[in-house]
Amino acid sequence: MTWDAAMRTALELAANGPATGVNPRVGCVLLDAEGGILAEGWHRGVGTPHAEVDALSKLPEGGARGATAVVTLEPCNHWGHTGPCSEALIAAGVSRVVFGTDDPGHHSGGGAERLREAGVEVVAGVLRDEIDVFLGDWLTAARLGRPYIVVKWASSLDGRAAAADGSSKWITGAAARQRVHEQREASDAIVVGTGTVLADDPSLTARGDAGELMGTQPTPVVIGTRAVPKDAAVFSHPNPVVFEGTHDLHEAVADLHQRGFRRVYVEGGPTLASAFIAAGLVDEYAIYLAPTLLGGPRVAIGDIGVGSIGEQRRLRILDIERLGGDLLVRAVPVPAPALRADRAPAGEHVPVDVGGADIFPTPPIPAPPIPTGQEG
Repeated sequence: MTWDAAMRTALELAANGPATGVNPRVGCVLLDAEGGILAEGWHRGVGTPHAEVDALSKLPEGGARGATAVVTLEPCNHWGHTGPCSEALIAAGVSRVVFGTDDPGHHSGGGAERLREAGVEVVAGVLRDEIDVFLGDWLTAARLGRPYIVVKWASSLDGRAAAADGSSKWITGAAARQRVHEQREASDAIVVGTGTVLADDPSLTARGDAGELMGTQPTPVVIGTRAVPKDAAVFSHPNPVVFEGTHDLHEAVADLHQRGFRRVYVEGGPTLASAFIAAGLVDEYAIYLAPTLLGGPRVAIGDIGVGSIGEQRRLRILDIERLGGDLLVRAVPVPAPALRADRAPAGEHVPVDVGGADIFPTPPIPAPPIPTGQEG
């Protein structure tokens, strides 16, 4: 029997859950012996029943005995806000569990092994690639112990974020600016540096076409050690401001992860964006390009630790969206090849590619020969 159709139904159910927050979006379908649907469920957020338990709750006691549970993510195996789904499925008498992708959590993983120990048949990896894409930001956060980080900037085609005098309103048009607000709304937090707060006094809200506040607002996060005026616009945000009084970005994003932020939108200036790139803390780029030329020194990105062409940060373009006369380019880092284990010095740790994060510097290429003045 193929499980693809039931898994697609589970994936559709999962999409009903919240796209932000610490918990993944998960869907579950319970099937009888003939493949008919007995019950459906999905996870509605922190503190609510997980998808498997939600589906089981719709059946009378004993109603799931001998059933097959089709769930997008490996059933959890730990006590958090709720009990382990693996134990709930075992107690309900489910005979088979089919899941899409593994739970990478250090504490929540292991559900498949627990089910097998209890004599439950387990089928893993159904529609894994599709589900990995659907859960991409959550999987990254679970694997790396930090939020999924999107770095955004807007620039002219020659890579300038502002004119020579510092003015930048507006490089892009209305459609592109509205798309930024939609991306803000889809994020748990929006991050800027103290320099941006002091220079631009942004509100860091997500707003609609008419300037109204959108239904979901990202938490404003300010990174840096400079004092912010008490009348700054950010203090009028519907959500309390989170201040990360540090220049250590790893420390800051670890704290954001502890606060339950899954997806973070970095919208600071060139200094902050460059720091995130240099630190290898970017999972996705949202680059807005306007068909204009500005010239001058106000570049969108500064020093990111690239000293030679061999150290360049290569990207893979996900898609290009036309917004009026502007373009939105979405791209992700391409990890440089890790050092081969058979070439690693004795006792030296060999890095592993985790979640596609841009964390591996390319070995520098040999220095070019000194020019002789003659063209080859």
